[in-house]
Amino acid sequence: MLIREATARDWPAIWPFFHEIVAAGETFTYPLDLGREQGRDWWLLAPPNRTVVAVDEAGTVLGTAKMNNNHMGNGAHIASASYMVDPAHSGRGVGRALCQYSLDWARAAGFRRMQFNAVVETNAHAVRLYRSLGFEVLGTLPEGFRHPTEGYVGLHIMHRAL
Repeated sequence: MLIREATARDWPAIWPFFHEIVAAGETFTYPLDLGREQGRDWWLLAPPNRTVVAVDEAGTVLGTAKMNNNHMGNGAHIASASYMVDPAHSGRGVGRALCQYSLDWARAAGFRRMQFNAVVETNAHAVRLYRSLGFEVLGTLPEGFRHPTEGYVGLHIMHRAL
């Protein structure tokens, strides 16, 4: 698997699984009816932030990540990131590779820590992955997320030093 900078030409390959994940309403705090253009504008970040894709040998997009400063001004030394893996390619280590890539990017870019602001507590796979990479739950906002089948569940704030 190769992880490379995403371009606007990658959006047609990202959009189908991006839309599926967002519309499912289980893991992201995005509007369920987020449109294609607005989704592109939110996901494909301009430098110094970064969006990447993970592709296989044939060039098929397996997943994507966006990496950015979590805050501005005097909080700009804290990074954040978001990840989406095409469900057709889950279980192949794509999410782990993207997360590790974002940690390396943040460290090289001079960030001191990485923080995830809204990890849905019922997203057990993501929570387990982040913990295995050294993240810890700093706190949980009770009922911070309205899950479509689980009801109101907590949103974890997760963090790790770089």
